[in-house]
Amino acid sequence: MNWSIGDGEAAAVRLAGGAALREVLPGDDPSAWTALDAGVRQTTWSPDGDGWSPAWERTEGGRALVGVLRRRVPVRAAPSLTESQLALALCHRDGRFRQAALGQAAEHPGLLPLVVVRCSDWAPQLCEPARERLAQVLDAETAVPLMPLILRIGGRGRGGFAADLADGLLRAAPPETLAPLYTDPGRAVRRYAYRLAVDEGFLSPAELARAAARDSDAVVRSLCADAALAAVSDDGGAYDDVLEPLLAARGPRARAAGVTALRRAGRPERAVGFLGDRSGLVRACARYVVRQYGGDPLTWYRERCAEPEGPAPGAVIGLAESGGREDAELLRPLLGHPSAGVRARAVAGLRILDVTDVRRLRPLLDDPAPGVVREVTAALLPSAERLDEAELTARLADPWPRHVRVAAFRLLDARGGLARLRAAVGSLDDPDVRIRHWAQQSVQGWHAPADLPREAAAEVGELLDRARHLFSEYVLTRRKWEAGLRG
Repeated sequence: MNWSIGDGEAAAVRLAGGAALREVLPGDDPSAWTALDAGVRQTTWSPDGDGWSPAWERTEGGRALVGVLRRRVPVRAAPSLTESQLALALCHRDGRFRQAALGQAAEHPGLLPLVVVRCSDWAPQLCEPARERLAQVLDAETAVPLMPLILRIGGRGRGGFAADLADGLLRAAPPETLAPLYTDPGRAVRRYAYRLAVDEGFLSPAELARAAARDSDAVVRSLCADAALAAVSDDGGAYDDVLEPLLAARGPRARAAGVTALRRAGRPERAVGFLGDRSGLVRACARYVVRQYGGDPLTWYRERCAEPEGPAPGAVIGLAESGGREDAELLRPLLGHPSAGVRARAVAGLRILDVTDVRRLRPLLDDPAPGVVREVTAALLPSAERLDEAELTARLADPWPRHVRVAAFRLLDARGGLARLRAAVGSLDDPDVRIRHWAQQSVQGWHAPADLPREAAAEVGELLDRARHLFSEYVLTRRKWEAGLRG
Protein backbone atom coordinates (compact mmCIF):
# COMPACT_ATOMS: atom_id res chain seq x y z
CA MET A 1 0.00 0.00 0.00
CA ASN A 2 1.27 3.46 -0.89
CA TRP A 3 0.06 5.77 1.86
CA SER A 4 -1.24 9.24 1.03
CA ILE A 5 -1.25 12.35 3.22
CA GLY A 6 -4.92 11.67 3.89
CA ASP A 7 -4.00 8.21 5.22
CA GLY A 8 -1.39 9.81 7.43
CA GLU A 9 -3.94 12.32 8.72
CA ALA A 10 -6.35 9.50 9.60
CA ALA A 11 -3.53 7.63 11.35
CA ALA A 12 -2.75 10.74 13.41
CA VAL A 13 -6.36 10.90 14.62
CA ARG A 14 -6.19 7.26 15.71
CA LEU A 15 -2.91 7.84 17.53
CA ALA A 16 -4.39 10.84 19.33
CA GLY A 17 -7.25 8.60 20.40
CA GLY A 18 -4.84 6.27 22.16
CA ALA A 19 -4.27 3.56 19.54
CA ALA A 20 -0.91 1.82 19.72
CA LEU A 21 1.68 2.83 17.13
CA ARG A 22 2.23 -0.71 15.87
CA GLU A 23 -1.53 -1.13 15.35
CA VAL A 24 -1.82 2.01 13.23
CA LEU A 25 1.34 1.97 11.12
CA PRO A 26 2.78 -1.06 9.30
CA GLY A 27 6.44 -1.07 10.17
CA ASP A 28 7.55 -2.39 6.77
CA ASP A 29 5.89 0.33 4.65
CA PRO A 30 8.11 3.42 4.28
CA SER A 31 5.27 5.48 2.81
CA ALA A 32 3.33 5.10 6.07
CA TRP A 33 5.97 6.99 8.06
CA THR A 34 6.39 9.81 5.56
CA ALA A 35 2.61 10.06 5.22
CA LEU A 36 2.24 10.32 9.00
CA ASP A 37 4.91 13.02 9.09
CA ALA A 38 2.95 15.05 6.54
CA GLY A 39 -0.49 14.08 7.83
CA VAL A 40 0.18 15.34 11.37
CA ARG A 41 0.83 18.80 9.89
CA GLN A 42 -2.16 18.70 7.53
CA THR A 43 -4.62 21.41 8.51
CA THR A 44 -8.32 21.55 7.72
CA TRP A 45 -10.94 24.19 8.48
CA SER A 46 -12.81 23.74 11.73
CA PRO A 47 -16.20 25.52 12.09
CA ASP A 48 -15.98 25.18 15.88
CA GLY A 49 -13.68 28.14 16.39
CA ASP A 50 -10.36 26.33 15.94
CA GLY A 51 -9.87 27.82 12.48
CA TRP A 52 -7.28 26.02 10.36
CA SER A 53 -5.88 23.24 12.52
CA PRO A 54 -4.97 19.55 12.22
CA ALA A 55 -7.87 17.17 12.72
CA TRP A 56 -6.07 15.19 15.41
CA GLU A 57 -5.55 18.32 17.55
CA ARG A 58 -9.33 18.76 17.73
CA THR A 59 -9.80 15.39 19.42
CA GLU A 60 -9.83 15.09 23.21
CA GLY A 61 -6.51 13.27 23.24
CA GLY A 62 -5.00 15.78 20.82
CA ARG A 63 -5.99 18.76 22.95
CA ALA A 64 -4.51 17.11 26.02
CA LEU A 65 -1.22 16.38 24.25
CA VAL A 66 -0.88 19.91 22.88
CA GLY A 67 -1.63 21.28 26.34
CA VAL A 68 1.23 19.24 27.79
CA LEU A 69 3.64 20.28 25.06
CA ARG A 70 2.80 23.95 25.44
CA ARG A 71 4.03 24.05 29.03
CA ARG A 72 7.45 24.66 27.51
CA VAL A 73 9.23 22.93 30.36
CA PRO A 74 12.89 22.02 29.76
CA VAL A 75 13.34 19.04 27.49
CA ARG A 76 14.86 16.83 30.16
CA ALA A 77 12.07 17.61 32.61
CA ALA A 78 9.25 17.13 30.09
CA PRO A 79 6.49 14.83 31.34
CA SER A 80 6.65 11.24 30.11
CA LEU A 81 4.58 10.65 26.97
CA THR A 82 3.31 7.42 25.43
CA GLU A 83 4.83 6.08 22.22
CA SER A 84 1.79 7.22 20.21
CA GLN A 85 1.94 10.72 21.72
CA LEU A 86 5.66 10.97 20.98
CA ALA A 87 5.02 9.94 17.38
CA LEU A 88 2.61 12.86 16.99
CA ALA A 89 4.98 15.25 18.71
CA LEU A 90 7.92 14.12 16.55
CA CYS A 91 5.95 15.16 13.46
CA HIS A 92 4.35 18.34 14.86
CA ARG A 93 4.57 21.54 12.85
CA ASP A 94 6.04 23.33 15.87
CA GLY A 95 9.76 22.65 15.96
CA ARG A 96 9.88 23.05 19.76
CA PHE A 97 7.46 20.14 20.13
CA ARG A 98 9.54 17.98 17.78
CA GLN A 99 12.66 18.83 19.73
CA ALA A 100 11.06 18.00 23.07
CA ALA A 101 9.82 14.64 21.75
CA LEU A 102 13.20 13.78 20.25
CA GLY A 103 14.72 13.78 23.73
CA GLN A 104 12.40 10.96 24.82
CA ALA A 105 12.41 8.97 21.57
CA ALA A 106 15.50 7.03 22.72
CA GLU A 107 13.32 5.10 25.15
CA HIS A 108 11.08 3.77 22.36
CA PRO A 109 12.74 1.65 19.62
CA GLY A 110 9.48 1.72 17.66
CA LEU A 111 10.04 5.43 17.00
CA LEU A 112 13.35 4.87 15.23
CA PRO A 113 11.73 5.33 11.79
CA LEU A 114 10.62 8.83 12.82
CA VAL A 115 14.14 9.57 14.05
CA VAL A 116 15.27 8.70 10.51
CA VAL A 117 12.68 11.14 9.15
CA ARG A 118 13.90 13.88 11.52
CA CYS A 119 17.45 13.41 10.21
CA SER A 120 16.28 15.34 7.13
CA ASP A 121 14.51 18.06 9.14
CA TRP A 122 15.04 21.59 7.85
CA ALA A 123 15.94 22.89 11.33
CA PRO A 124 19.56 22.25 12.43
CA GLN A 125 18.40 22.16 16.06
CA LEU A 126 16.46 19.03 15.16
CA CYS A 127 18.37 17.25 12.41
CA GLU A 128 21.72 17.35 14.23
CA PRO A 129 20.45 15.70 17.46
CA ALA A 130 18.48 13.20 15.34
CA ARG A 131 21.59 12.29 13.40
CA GLU A 132 23.59 11.88 16.60
CA ARG A 133 20.90 9.62 18.03
CA LEU A 134 20.71 7.53 14.85
CA ALA A 135 24.48 7.11 14.75
CA GLN A 136 24.40 5.83 18.33
CA VAL A 137 21.73 3.16 17.90
CA LEU A 138 21.98 2.08 14.26
CA ASP A 139 23.87 -1.08 13.38
CA ALA A 140 23.74 -3.38 10.35
CA GLU A 141 20.99 -5.59 11.77
CA THR A 142 18.84 -2.57 12.65
CA ALA A 143 19.52 -0.87 9.32
CA VAL A 144 18.17 -3.74 7.20
CA PRO A 145 14.45 -3.34 8.07
CA LEU A 146 14.85 0.45 7.91
CA MET A 147 16.43 0.50 4.44
CA PRO A 148 13.15 1.07 2.54
CA LEU A 149 12.54 4.21 4.60
CA ILE A 150 16.19 5.28 4.60
CA LEU A 151 16.36 5.08 0.80
CA ARG A 152 13.08 6.96 0.51
CA ILE A 153 14.34 9.73 2.77
CA GLY A 154 17.69 9.66 0.97
CA GLY A 155 16.05 11.22 -2.07
CA ARG A 156 15.32 14.41 -0.14
CA GLY A 157 17.54 17.44 -0.09
CA ARG A 158 18.91 16.77 3.41
CA GLY A 159 18.30 13.03 3.49
CA GLY A 160 21.76 11.73 2.62
CA PHE A 161 23.05 11.28 6.17
CA ALA A 162 20.98 8.22 7.07
CA ALA A 163 21.64 6.61 3.68
CA ASP A 164 25.42 7.11 3.97
CA LEU A 165 25.43 5.84 7.55
CA ALA A 166 23.49 2.68 6.67
CA ASP A 167 25.56 2.08 3.55
CA GLY A 168 28.79 2.10 5.53
CA LEU A 169 27.36 -0.32 8.09
CA LEU A 170 26.05 -2.76 5.49
CA ARG A 171 29.28 -2.79 3.50
CA ALA A 172 31.16 -3.82 6.62
CA ALA A 173 28.58 -6.43 7.66
CA PRO A 174 28.67 -10.15 6.85
CA PRO A 175 27.26 -10.91 3.37
CA GLU A 176 24.25 -12.81 4.73
CA THR A 177 23.02 -9.64 6.45
CA LEU A 178 21.69 -8.34 3.13
CA ALA A 179 19.58 -11.44 2.43
CA PRO A 180 16.20 -9.86 3.38
CA LEU A 181 16.88 -6.93 1.04
CA TYR A 182 17.21 -9.18 -2.02
CA THR A 183 13.54 -10.13 -1.78
CA ASP A 184 12.14 -6.82 -0.59
CA PRO A 185 8.97 -5.82 -2.49
CA GLY A 186 10.44 -2.38 -3.24
CA ARG A 187 12.42 -2.17 -6.48
CA ALA A 188 14.62 0.61 -5.14
CA VAL A 189 15.65 -1.55 -2.17
CA ARG A 190 16.49 -4.57 -4.33
CA ARG A 191 18.45 -2.40 -6.76
CA TYR A 192 20.46 -0.94 -3.89
CA ALA A 193 21.08 -4.34 -2.32
CA TYR A 194 22.30 -5.97 -5.52
CA ARG A 195 24.49 -3.00 -6.45
CA LEU A 196 26.09 -3.21 -3.03
CA ALA A 197 26.49 -6.98 -3.36
CA VAL A 198 28.15 -6.60 -6.76
CA ASP A 199 30.48 -3.86 -5.50
CA GLU A 200 31.53 -5.84 -2.44
CA GLY A 201 31.51 -9.31 -4.04
CA PHE A 202 28.93 -10.65 -1.59
CA LEU A 203 27.32 -13.01 -4.13
CA SER A 204 28.87 -15.70 -6.30
CA PRO A 205 28.40 -15.67 -10.09
CA ALA A 206 25.86 -18.50 -9.80
CA GLU A 207 23.86 -16.59 -7.17
CA LEU A 208 23.87 -13.49 -9.36
CA ALA A 209 22.70 -15.53 -12.35
CA ARG A 210 19.82 -16.99 -10.36
CA ALA A 211 18.86 -13.49 -9.20
CA ALA A 212 18.90 -12.29 -12.81
CA ALA A 213 16.62 -15.15 -13.76
CA ARG A 214 14.01 -14.70 -11.02
CA ASP A 215 13.80 -10.97 -10.22
CA SER A 216 10.92 -9.02 -11.71
CA ASP A 217 12.83 -5.75 -12.12
CA ALA A 218 14.63 -5.16 -15.42
CA VAL A 219 17.38 -3.10 -13.77
CA VAL A 220 18.18 -5.85 -11.29
CA ARG A 221 18.12 -8.50 -14.03
CA SER A 222 20.57 -6.56 -16.21
CA LEU A 223 22.84 -5.69 -13.28
CA CYS A 224 23.06 -9.27 -12.00
CA ALA A 225 23.39 -10.86 -15.43
CA ASP A 226 26.24 -8.57 -16.44
CA ALA A 227 27.99 -9.01 -13.10
CA ALA A 228 27.64 -12.80 -13.22
CA LEU A 229 29.10 -13.05 -16.71
CA ALA A 230 31.90 -10.63 -15.89
CA ALA A 231 32.87 -12.69 -12.86
CA VAL A 232 32.88 -15.92 -14.89
CA SER A 233 34.99 -14.27 -17.55
CA ASP A 234 37.51 -13.20 -14.95
CA ASP A 235 38.07 -16.64 -13.45
CA GLY A 236 37.49 -18.55 -16.71
CA GLY A 237 35.17 -21.22 -15.36
CA ALA A 238 31.80 -22.11 -13.83
CA TYR A 239 29.98 -21.38 -17.09
CA ASP A 240 27.35 -24.05 -16.51
CA ASP A 241 26.28 -22.60 -13.17
CA VAL A 242 25.83 -19.18 -14.77
CA LEU A 243 24.59 -19.91 -18.27
CA GLU A 244 21.82 -22.35 -17.40
CA PRO A 245 19.86 -19.96 -15.14
CA LEU A 246 20.30 -17.13 -17.63
CA LEU A 247 19.20 -19.15 -20.63
CA ALA A 248 16.10 -20.31 -18.74
CA ALA A 249 15.22 -16.83 -17.41
CA ARG A 250 11.80 -15.33 -18.12
CA GLY A 251 13.23 -11.84 -18.63
CA PRO A 252 14.51 -11.23 -22.16
CA ARG A 253 17.51 -9.19 -21.02
CA ALA A 254 18.83 -12.03 -18.91
CA ARG A 255 18.25 -14.56 -21.70
CA ALA A 256 19.92 -12.26 -24.20
CA ALA A 257 22.96 -11.92 -21.94
CA GLY A 258 23.16 -15.69 -21.63
CA VAL A 259 22.81 -16.25 -25.37
CA THR A 260 25.53 -13.69 -26.14
CA ALA A 261 27.82 -15.40 -23.63
CA LEU A 262 27.50 -18.66 -25.56
CA ARG A 263 29.98 -17.27 -28.06
CA ARG A 264 32.60 -16.63 -25.38
CA ALA A 265 31.87 -20.04 -23.89
CA GLY A 266 32.45 -21.71 -27.27
CA ARG A 267 28.93 -23.20 -27.43
CA PRO A 268 27.33 -21.62 -30.51
CA GLU A 269 25.17 -24.66 -31.17
CA ARG A 270 23.04 -23.71 -28.14
CA ALA A 271 22.28 -20.34 -29.76
CA VAL A 272 20.41 -22.01 -32.64
CA GLY A 273 17.64 -22.96 -30.23
CA PHE A 274 17.04 -19.27 -29.48
CA LEU A 275 16.67 -18.11 -33.09
CA GLY A 276 12.91 -18.49 -32.66
CA ASP A 277 12.71 -16.93 -29.19
CA ARG A 278 9.65 -14.84 -28.37
CA SER A 279 11.87 -11.79 -27.68
CA GLY A 280 13.34 -9.77 -30.52
CA LEU A 281 16.38 -8.93 -28.41
CA VAL A 282 17.13 -12.60 -27.77
CA ARG A 283 16.63 -13.49 -31.45
CA ALA A 284 19.06 -10.75 -32.49
CA CYS A 285 21.70 -12.02 -30.04
CA ALA A 286 21.19 -15.60 -31.24
CA ARG A 287 21.65 -14.55 -34.88
CA TYR A 288 24.86 -12.75 -33.93
CA VAL A 289 26.32 -15.82 -32.22
CA VAL A 290 25.29 -18.17 -35.03
CA ARG A 291 26.81 -15.89 -37.70
CA GLN A 292 30.06 -15.55 -35.75
CA TYR A 293 30.57 -19.28 -36.18
CA GLY A 294 29.60 -19.38 -39.85
CA GLY A 295 25.95 -20.33 -39.48
CA ASP A 296 23.12 -18.95 -41.60
CA PRO A 297 20.08 -17.89 -39.53
CA LEU A 298 18.09 -16.96 -42.65
CA THR A 299 18.24 -20.50 -43.98
CA TRP A 300 17.11 -21.82 -40.61
CA TYR A 301 14.14 -19.45 -40.59
CA ARG A 302 13.12 -20.37 -44.13
CA GLU A 303 13.23 -24.06 -43.30
CA ARG A 304 11.12 -23.58 -40.19
CA CYS A 305 8.50 -21.49 -42.00
CA ALA A 306 8.22 -24.05 -44.79
CA GLU A 307 7.51 -26.96 -42.45
CA PRO A 308 4.05 -28.50 -42.98
CA GLU A 309 3.08 -28.31 -39.32
CA GLY A 310 4.03 -24.65 -39.19
CA PRO A 311 6.74 -22.76 -37.29
CA ALA A 312 6.85 -21.21 -33.84
CA PRO A 313 5.74 -17.54 -33.75
CA GLY A 314 9.31 -16.40 -33.06
CA ALA A 315 10.59 -18.10 -36.20
CA VAL A 316 7.97 -16.32 -38.31
CA ILE A 317 8.93 -12.84 -37.18
CA GLY A 318 12.61 -13.84 -37.23
CA LEU A 319 12.30 -14.57 -40.96
CA ALA A 320 11.03 -11.04 -41.57
CA GLU A 321 13.80 -9.54 -39.40
CA SER A 322 16.57 -11.20 -41.36
CA GLY A 323 15.01 -11.87 -44.77
CA GLY A 324 13.92 -9.86 -47.80
CA ARG A 325 10.70 -9.10 -49.67
CA GLU A 326 10.98 -12.39 -51.54
CA ASP A 327 10.32 -14.17 -48.22
CA ALA A 328 6.79 -12.79 -48.18
CA GLU A 329 5.76 -15.89 -50.15
CA LEU A 330 6.56 -18.00 -47.10
CA LEU A 331 4.63 -15.68 -44.77
CA ARG A 332 1.37 -15.26 -46.70
CA PRO A 333 0.20 -18.87 -46.26
CA LEU A 334 0.67 -18.46 -42.50
CA LEU A 335 -2.10 -15.82 -42.35
CA GLY A 336 -4.54 -18.71 -42.05
CA HIS A 337 -2.55 -20.76 -39.53
CA PRO A 338 -4.56 -22.23 -36.62
CA SER A 339 -2.25 -20.60 -34.06
CA ALA A 340 -3.12 -16.97 -33.28
CA GLY A 341 0.52 -16.26 -32.43
CA VAL A 342 1.67 -17.45 -35.85
CA ARG A 343 -1.04 -15.41 -37.61
CA ALA A 344 -0.10 -12.28 -35.68
CA ARG A 345 3.62 -12.69 -36.40
CA ALA A 346 2.91 -13.35 -40.07
CA VAL A 347 1.03 -10.05 -40.31
CA ALA A 348 3.82 -8.25 -38.45
CA GLY A 349 6.39 -9.86 -40.71
CA LEU A 350 4.65 -8.69 -43.88
CA ARG A 351 4.56 -5.19 -42.45
CA ILE A 352 8.29 -5.33 -41.67
CA LEU A 353 8.99 -6.46 -45.22
CA ASP A 354 6.77 -3.65 -46.54
CA VAL A 355 4.58 -5.98 -48.57
CA THR A 356 1.25 -5.28 -46.89
CA ASP A 357 -1.63 -6.66 -48.97
CA VAL A 358 -4.85 -4.84 -48.07
CA ARG A 359 -7.05 -7.40 -49.83
CA ARG A 360 -5.52 -10.32 -47.88
CA LEU A 361 -5.40 -8.57 -44.51
CA ARG A 362 -8.85 -6.98 -44.52
CA PRO A 363 -10.70 -10.21 -43.46
CA LEU A 364 -8.37 -10.57 -40.48
CA LEU A 365 -9.88 -7.45 -38.90
CA ASP A 366 -12.61 -9.81 -37.67
CA ASP A 367 -10.15 -12.35 -36.26
CA PRO A 368 -11.18 -13.69 -32.83
CA ALA A 369 -7.65 -13.09 -31.45
CA PRO A 370 -7.02 -9.51 -30.25
CA GLY A 371 -3.29 -9.84 -30.96
CA VAL A 372 -3.93 -10.62 -34.60
CA VAL A 373 -6.34 -7.69 -34.99
CA ARG A 374 -3.83 -5.32 -33.40
CA GLU A 375 -1.15 -6.33 -35.90
CA VAL A 376 -3.58 -6.07 -38.81
CA THR A 377 -4.65 -2.62 -37.70
CA ALA A 378 -1.05 -1.43 -37.49
CA ALA A 379 -0.41 -2.80 -40.98
CA LEU A 380 -3.53 -1.19 -42.49
CA LEU A 381 -3.27 2.26 -40.90
CA PRO A 382 -1.22 3.71 -43.80
CA SER A 383 -3.89 2.38 -46.19
CA ALA A 384 -6.93 3.40 -44.13
CA GLU A 385 -8.44 5.46 -46.97
CA ARG A 386 -8.63 2.35 -49.16
CA LEU A 387 -10.93 0.55 -46.72
CA ASP A 388 -14.70 0.69 -46.95
CA GLU A 389 -15.98 3.29 -44.49
CA ALA A 390 -19.42 1.71 -44.14
CA GLU A 391 -17.97 -1.68 -43.22
CA LEU A 392 -15.72 -0.13 -40.58
CA THR A 393 -18.53 2.00 -39.18
CA ALA A 394 -20.72 -1.09 -38.80
CA ARG A 395 -18.03 -2.61 -36.58
CA LEU A 396 -18.27 0.24 -34.06
CA ALA A 397 -21.52 -1.21 -32.75
CA ASP A 398 -21.68 -3.00 -29.39
CA PRO A 399 -22.26 -6.59 -30.64
CA TRP A 400 -18.76 -6.66 -32.08
CA PRO A 401 -15.93 -7.61 -29.64
CA ARG A 402 -13.99 -4.79 -28.06
CA HIS A 403 -10.79 -5.43 -30.05
CA VAL A 404 -12.75 -5.24 -33.32
CA ARG A 405 -14.39 -1.95 -32.25
CA VAL A 406 -11.00 -0.54 -31.31
CA ALA A 407 -9.55 -1.52 -34.71
CA ALA A 408 -12.48 0.04 -36.60
CA PHE A 409 -12.22 3.24 -34.58
CA ARG A 410 -8.45 3.55 -35.12
CA LEU A 411 -8.76 3.03 -38.87
CA LEU A 412 -11.63 5.51 -39.23
CA ASP A 413 -9.77 8.00 -37.06
CA ALA A 414 -6.75 7.64 -39.35
CA ARG A 415 -8.88 8.53 -42.38
CA GLY A 416 -9.47 11.98 -40.92
CA GLY A 417 -12.08 14.41 -42.15
CA LEU A 418 -15.76 13.62 -41.83
CA ALA A 419 -15.14 9.89 -41.37
CA ARG A 420 -13.14 10.62 -38.24
CA LEU A 421 -15.82 12.84 -36.76
CA ARG A 422 -18.58 10.32 -37.51
CA ALA A 423 -16.62 7.50 -35.85
CA ALA A 424 -15.69 9.56 -32.82
CA VAL A 425 -19.19 10.88 -32.15
CA GLY A 426 -20.61 7.41 -32.73
CA SER A 427 -18.22 5.97 -30.11
CA LEU A 428 -19.02 8.49 -27.38
CA ASP A 429 -21.52 6.00 -25.93
CA ASP A 430 -19.33 2.91 -26.31
CA PRO A 431 -19.57 0.47 -23.35
CA ASP A 432 -15.80 0.56 -22.91
CA VAL A 433 -14.49 3.52 -20.93
CA ARG A 434 -11.19 3.72 -22.81
CA ILE A 435 -12.88 3.79 -26.21
CA ARG A 436 -15.14 6.59 -24.94
CA HIS A 437 -12.08 8.49 -23.75
CA TRP A 438 -10.34 8.12 -27.13
CA ALA A 439 -13.53 9.22 -28.87
CA GLN A 440 -13.78 12.34 -26.72
CA GLN A 441 -10.18 13.26 -27.46
CA SER A 442 -10.75 12.71 -31.18
CA VAL A 443 -13.84 14.92 -31.24
CA GLN A 444 -12.13 17.69 -29.30
CA GLY A 445 -9.15 17.62 -31.65
CA TRP A 446 -11.20 17.55 -34.86
CA HIS A 447 -11.01 20.42 -37.35
CA ALA A 448 -12.80 20.66 -40.66
CA PRO A 449 -10.46 19.78 -43.56
CA ALA A 450 -9.96 22.27 -46.35
CA ASP A 451 -11.62 19.94 -48.89
CA LEU A 452 -14.79 19.34 -46.84
CA PRO A 453 -17.76 19.36 -49.28
CA ARG A 454 -20.19 22.22 -48.76
CA GLU A 455 -23.11 19.79 -48.60
CA ALA A 456 -21.47 18.08 -45.59
CA ALA A 457 -21.65 21.19 -43.42
CA ALA A 458 -25.13 20.39 -42.10
CA GLU A 459 -24.04 16.88 -41.03
CA VAL A 460 -20.99 18.32 -39.30
CA GLY A 461 -23.23 20.70 -37.38
CA GLU A 462 -25.46 17.84 -36.22
CA LEU A 463 -22.47 15.74 -35.14
CA LEU A 464 -20.91 18.62 -33.23
CA ASP A 465 -24.22 19.32 -31.50
CA ARG A 466 -24.29 15.71 -30.30
CA ALA A 467 -20.88 16.33 -28.72
CA ARG A 468 -21.78 19.79 -27.41
CA HIS A 469 -20.88 18.80 -23.85
CA LEU A 470 -17.20 18.47 -24.86
CA PHE A 471 -16.84 22.12 -25.95
CA SER A 472 -17.37 25.60 -24.66
CA GLU A 473 -19.86 27.64 -26.68
CA TYR A 474 -17.02 29.66 -28.18
CA VAL A 475 -15.06 26.59 -29.35
CA LEU A 476 -18.20 24.92 -30.66
CA THR A 477 -19.02 28.03 -32.72
CA ARG A 478 -15.46 28.11 -34.07
CA ARG A 479 -15.61 24.44 -35.13
CA LYS A 480 -18.90 25.04 -36.96
CA TRP A 481 -17.51 28.18 -38.57
CA GLU A 482 -14.52 26.16 -39.87
CA ALA A 483 -16.99 23.73 -41.48
CA GLY A 484 -18.76 26.58 -43.29
CA LEU A 485 -21.70 27.01 -40.90
CA ARG A 486 -22.67 30.60 -40.11
CA GLY A 487 -24.82 31.69 -37.22
